Amino acid sequence: MMTTLSSREFNQDASKAKKAALKGPVFITDRGKPAHVLLSIEEYLRLTSQQQSMAELLSMPEANEIQFEAPRLGGTLYKPAEFD
Repeated sequence: MMTTLSSREFNQDASKAKKAALKGPVFITDRGKPAHVLLSIEEYLRLTSQQQSMAELLSMPEANEIQFEAPRLGGTLYKPAEFD
């Protein structure tokens, strides 16, 4: 379960954030944008104790809740060869 709190909510009720972190990541926003993530120590150790492949990370049950939009590349991706 993911929880999102504004930085103001986090400052006013840190115990609520700590309780929520026991159930899943707590995203703390600053001006409406995610700025920090609070995790339980168990979750942090689980994530940092082993290297996981991208496929393993995407197969996590929580992966369907992650919102991600890849940035678009600008300009051309190639340059024509010059034969001067």
